[in-house]
Amino acid sequence: MAYEMSELKKIGLGLIGFGIFFTFLGALLFFDRGLLALGNIFWLSGVAILLGWQSTWKIFTNRANYKGSVCFLLGLFFIFVRWPVVGIIFEIYGCIALFGGFWPSVKVFLYQIPVFGWIIQYPIMLLDRLRGSA
Repeated sequence: MAYEMSELKKIGLGLIGFGIFFTFLGALLFFDRGLLALGNIFWLSGVAILLGWQSTWKIFTNRANYKGSVCFLLGLFFIFVRWPVVGIIFEIYGCIALFGGFWPSVKVFLYQIPVFGWIIQYPIMLLDRLRGSA
């Protein structure tokens, strides 16, 4: 195998997957705040387990990432005070600002998935325009 994952990293990826699923389900069910909050908790804990607690803390407290961190935490706050639409908008911007630097690595990983990678490499897909950056 080219790359093996530890059990802890598999758990982190599973929690991130559950977080994305519950967030999607919460948005689908007219921005149900309970599902959105549960999705955020799963997603944050999954990122912390996958990257490690210190790396996650460094990402959120890095001076270059303050804008993304504040937007993400403000979005989480808005979800908890029952403004889920505003909260999701802030969280999406915060995630893009925080994790935008990981895009080339994610793109290379997505291209290597057997069937999914072949599909997203078609010229009609949006990811094909970003091919030169990775």
